[in-house]
Amino acid sequence: MLTYSNGTTTMKKLIILFLLFFSVSSYTEDSLIYADKVLVKKAERKMFLLKDGESYREYRIALGDAPIGHKKQQGDEKTPEGLYTINYRNPQSSYHLSLHITYPNEKDKESARRRGVSPGGDIFIHGSPNGFGLLGTAFSTTDWTDGCIAVTNKEIEEIWKLVRNGTPIEILP
Repeated sequence: MLTYSNGTTTMKKLIILFLLFFSVSSYTEDSLIYADKVLVKKAERKMFLLKDGESYREYRIALGDAPIGHKKQQGDEKTPEGLYTINYRNPQSSYHLSLHITYPNEKDKESARRRGVSPGGDIFIHGSPNGFGLLGTAFSTTDWTDGCIAVTNKEIEEIWKLVRNGTPIEILP
């Protein structure tokens, strides 16, 4: 039971604590707007998070060193094009957080098999290389990856929260 020996001091403290608790806890995962699709436009160097067909977040991106065209084989430094899925996340990545893209799909594998090459893999959306976070935007303004999609560390932290495993990603030329 509450005592009121100090007037309403104890009650005021409890009310403040109550309000602080609910103002902090009201920002839950339920209040986040999760993307139902990720759209990448390689030529524009832009990535969009979509909800119900509408873009609600936009990011400047960096791509592979040879960004024009679809990834066809390991080592070509191209970013794939087509429909894929974000299927897992790696918090222990060599880059600041990473979300895996399901390249190669069956069509990519078959194309590479016919040509006698490996299709490659390990395509992610990620931040800057670990230890280089201070360079931030430098890593999202120049193509430098081996085929991945790079954003700033602050942006990958936001994307990490808003894109769930199983989210489709469409990568356009």
